[in-house]
Amino acid sequence: MRNMILLKQNRFNQFLNSVEGINGKTLTIRLQQLEEYGLVERKLIPGMPAHTEYYPTEKGMAVQRILVEIASFSAKFEPEIIFVDKRPRNNGKPLFGTRNLSEVYDS
Repeated sequence: MRNMILLKQNRFNQFLNSVEGINGKTLTIRLQQLEEYGLVERKLIPGMPAHTEYYPTEKGMAVQRILVEIASFSAKFEPEIIFVDKRPRNNGKPLFGTRNLSEVYDS
């Protein structure tokens, strides 16, 4: 959900390459669960080759505010697991708006 909503990613390989330590089987199971819970819609995109993309549903988009709050909390109180320099971020402004999450991680 984080990657779909905050990073605007929608393809399996994008998720696989950006979710630390997850393998393909686990990611497949998680995407299926999100679809079963009604948080994600899977779309088959025709073409050569055809591929699948995942998009948050209206229900899935309802978690955006929660994700931003969790990310902001982590940036302030758990910087050692998020930032290269391990320093907290708390400048009184929201960390996410038009910035990509990846920019925030190493800024």
